[in-house]
Formats: sequence, C-alpha cells, structure tokens
Amino acid sequence: MGDTLNNQQADQPVKVIVAGLGNMGMSHALAYHHNPGFEIVALVNRSSIDLPEDLQHYPLLDNFDSALSDIDADLASINTYTDTHAEYAIAAMEKGLHVFVEKPLALTVADANSVIETAARCKRKLVVGYILRHHPSWQRLIHEARELGGPFVFRLNLNQQSSGPTWQTHKQLMHTTSPIVDCGVHYVDVMCQVTDAQPVKVNGMGVRLSDEVKPEMYNYGHFQVIFDDGSVGWYEAGWGPMMSDAAFFVKDIISKTGSVSIVMDEAARSDDIDTHTRTSKIKIHRADTTDSGEFALADTLLDMQDEPGHQQLCDREQQFVLDAIKTDVDLTRHMQDAVNSLAVCLAADESVRSGESVTLQKGNPA
Repeated sequence: MGDTLNNQQADQPVKVIVAGLGNMGMSHALAYHHNPGFEIVALVNRSSIDLPEDLQHYPLLDNFDSALSDIDADLASINTYTDTHAEYAIAAMEKGLHVFVEKPLALTVADANSVIETAARCKRKLVVGYILRHHPSWQRLIHEARELGGPFVFRLNLNQQSSGPTWQTHKQLMHTTSPIVDCGVHYVDVMCQVTDAQPVKVNGMGVRLSDEVKPEMYNYGHFQVIFDDGSVGWYEAGWGPMMSDAAFFVKDIISKTGSVSIVMDEAARSDDIDTHTRTSKIKIHRADTTDSGEFALADTLLDMQDEPGHQQLCDREQQFVLDAIKTDVDLTRHMQDAVNSLAVCLAADESVRSGESVTLQKGNPA
C-alpha cells in the first residue's frame, strides 16, 4: 500500500485513512471529502460517533491497525490523542503510507525523532499539523516581526474557558498532555520562525486548578524560553470552566525598533474555535521618535478581513499535504521544526514538575 504513490498520475486521488474524528479530525475529514485530490477510503474512531451527512457514506472502523492491514491507502491522517501519534505514524509509514499527524508529534522527543527517522528510512512524506503555518495573517505577522530585527520579546497566550463537551475533551487530553505542550508547540514554532535562533533555556510553572484533573497533571501553565540571540519568550495556556475570558488572547512581538501585535475583536470569546487562529487586525508600532521625543510615525493597523476560518484553514493545510506528496516537497526543515518546538514545550513541562530550569543542548534541542 502506498508504494506506487510517487509514480501516480497527477489526476489520481490520494487514498486516505482518517483516524480520530474529534474537532480536528472531523475538520480534516471534511477537507479530504471536498478536495478532489483525495479519496477517503476509511474513517477510524474508537468510539461511536455521529457523522455529518457528507461523511456518512464512508466505511467507519474502530481499529486503526485493522484499517492499515485491510484497506489499500496512500495516506494516513492521524488525529487521535497524543499518546498514539508516534505509534500510529510509524506503523503507517512501515506499511508504505505517507502521514499527516496532528500536533504534538509525540509524547517524548525520542519518540518524535523515531517518527522522523522512519519517514526518512521509508521515504515517506510526514506533515505535522502546524495549522498556523498555513494562515495568511500569521504568515504576515511573522514577516512583519522579522522586519523589525531582533532580539525579540514574545508575549503569547491562549487560555480557553471550556465547559460541557469541550471541557470533557480537555480532561481527556490531560491524561497524557498538558495545555502548555498541546497548544504551546504552535507558538514556540512561531517564535522560532521569527528568530531563527536556538532556544537554550526554559523555565515553567503550573497549577492544578480542578479536582477533575488527575493529581499528577495541571490545567494551567506558563513558561519562559531564552534564545541564543538574546530573544526571550513567554507562553501561557489554561483550560477549564474556571479560566478567565479576559486577556485570554495575547499575541505581541517586540524588538528595539517597535512591535507587532494581533488585536482581537472585543466580542471574541475563548470558547470559539475560530478565535484560536483569527487575527482581526495586525497592529504595527514603530519606536522612532522626533527630536522632541514624540513618536515619529503613527501606528499602522492592517485589517485582516476575509481571512480563512477554521475549516478553510484545514482545507489549506490538507492541500499542502497533497502538494507535498504530488510534487515531492522537501519536508526536512518542517519535520525538524516540529521536533524542536516539541522539545521546548516538553522542557517546560519538565520544569513545571521539577521546579528547576531546564537547559537545552545547544545546536540540538532534541
């Protein structure tokens, strides 16, 4: 299965098994359904699930290993809980399939490296679900920040005031993964894209704010990371019904020459999934002053109207997967970036648990 994909004609669809049909998995499944470059050959979910009408005619299985063994496919889309990511990705590539896997790539850096090594050995494409990389507004934010020049200060957070089914999902995620790891990999990836510098030291703190969270886990955390160019970053993430909806979304990048910030709509709420990626406006502030000490330039507001919503972003991300397979895109940097951002967030988690700062090995945070 999958071994003839590189020889496919351009008009042949990529046959995909979609494993995990939570929020992200369902959105990715819909992206495959609506993209003629893909053909869904199976959906996999361990528990029973109500499917939208568009997906109801596809085979629905409850076992990923059986799907790999019994169904001819070219791509495995892995959107399950983090503790299965590495195992499922390696199994799929060993079977000859390319892989899309949601973030985080694995529970440990060693497992993440094993996934990448398998991709290289099996000559399969591996795309990790860093959805912000496909968002034009975040691409613009990174471009404008780089134009400021470093070193940088990063102030980033994403707290979610969750209840009902969303809180249930968060509690399930926290059986294996803390909020600062699950969400933080996105924003450390943004930091690294802006700086091109090496993260060298991480300090984290966390608190368990609910008796519904298992004793060894915390549902609020934040960390600081120091880069070897002098840049510093702060990230904060919390999940649960107790979280404040005030200042839940802070996205500031600051340098000697000014700052770039995302300015959210005042009505935005943390429980709206589109809020996690939507930017509304990008504010550019320049530090230049006149002889009298006043600012020389007015702030610039870039209106990000008509930016893609969550489903449209998933559509863009899966189009990238298709292009990577069809045109043999070199994903070496993409894969290593996924390991590097995971290494920082796992170091932060280690710091939370140990109470000590963690020094990363220079030149190889993994």
